[in-house]
Amino acid sequence: MRKKVTIVGAGATGGSMVEILQAKGYCDIVLVDIIEGLPQGKALDQAHAGPLVGSDARIIGTNDWKDTAGSDVV
Repeated sequence: MRKKVTIVGAGATGGSMVEILQAKGYCDIVLVDIIEGLPQGKALDQAHAGPLVGSDARIIGTNDWKDTAGSDVV
């Protein structure tokens, strides 16, 4: 079973962390932010880049903290 990591904040730092974790392929990623649409857009961009970096990580962008349930790291 893959690990699940939640990143709080979809700004420059959060976006960079998604990119790093995705490239390593260690875990699935949840990106959460209070700004509507921001984490969803960043997650979609990174998901599209997945095949280019050889990653099959599942990336979810959300504004709902319920999506972070079961995370191994926040």
